[in-house]
Amino acid sequence: MTLERNLYGPDHEAFRETVRTFLTKEVAPHHERWEKNGVVDRQVWRSAGRQGLLGMAVGEEYGGGGTGDFRYSAVLIEEFARAGVSGLALSLHNDIVGPYLTRLADEEQKRRWLPGFTSGDIVTAIAMTEPGAGSDLQGIRTTATDQGDHYLLNGAKTFISNGILADLVVVVARTTPEGGSGGQSLLVVERGTEGFERGRNLDKIGQKAQDTAELFFDDVRVPKENLLGEENRAFAYLMGNLAQERLAIAVGAAAAAEEILDVTTRYVKEREAFGRPLAELQHIRFEIAEMATETAVTRTFVDRCVAEHGQGRLDAAHASMAKWWTTELQKRIVDRCLQLHGGYGYMSEFRVARAFVDSRIQTIYGGTTEIMKEIVGRSLLG
Repeated sequence: MTLERNLYGPDHEAFRETVRTFLTKEVAPHHERWEKNGVVDRQVWRSAGRQGLLGMAVGEEYGGGGTGDFRYSAVLIEEFARAGVSGLALSLHNDIVGPYLTRLADEEQKRRWLPGFTSGDIVTAIAMTEPGAGSDLQGIRTTATDQGDHYLLNGAKTFISNGILADLVVVVARTTPEGGSGGQSLLVVERGTEGFERGRNLDKIGQKAQDTAELFFDDVRVPKENLLGEENRAFAYLMGNLAQERLAIAVGAAAAAEEILDVTTRYVKEREAFGRPLAELQHIRFEIAEMATETAVTRTFVDRCVAEHGQGRLDAAHASMAKWWTTELQKRIVDRCLQLHGGYGYMSEFRVARAFVDSRIQTIYGGTTEIMKEIVGRSLLG
């Protein structure tokens, strides 16, 4: 029982079928092994490239899809969320790192990086978070000292998604002694650069197949040709792109909540207690009704945000609203659905158990719920 959505057209739905086929053939058969290994196979990135799932917003001359229509990304995010697979971080690559390369890179940089970006030969990451600076981007301590024809990069980053596989990392660093909003720059560090080291693949409670690493920079010589955009303007660039990042997380959270509710609805229809299906108990029906209402209302708001983003009208406050509301909703829905599964919900082989641990990070990365509320509050109260 769902309201008809008018966000997508025939081309988007055709793309959805492509994504579903890719997930069925290239991801689902391997995801359990990837979870044990803590990282996906390198080859699946190239498979995604061949299917046109990488760089939809990148120009056709570099092998991309040539469309700035975020709805294609939204389709991909929704289908990955509904499949319950977390290892292959295509949205991070497409929707978070991608805009920095397409909007800020000069022609020489685009020729160097974008063909590999769209083919899957280059896996990307962005390194903002530090051991002593999480959501506080102005507190970044990693430094990049001007040495004439290059920068000398020193510092450490943590919780970096794609950190193990990444061939190209966009690093946020201080390029003035004081740093802060007017003294940070974006530098691209490539695999194999001397002094660039990866720490351990971090052992998370969920999203086990997604490689998340510590990165270390010890006197790394980054050529000036690897500066993205203008020097000392990183903070402005980051603020400009965070709305899309938060919207992408919201899209995934809403779809994941809907999917686990569908799984649970089927479960309570089949599972019997006291001689009858759980679904015949009034309490169960009320729980399902409440969750269905919450997800339906949320879906309407998220779809509207996607449409507004496509028109260039989604502001930071509404992106923040979408991010905190949907991720907190996802967390609540998964918790309630696990309860309805009873003891089986605590078993790792059940979908709801995996959803429980995978969803917990949603209210933290991309900006915590508390930071999102602060942004919304400032927009209203100054």
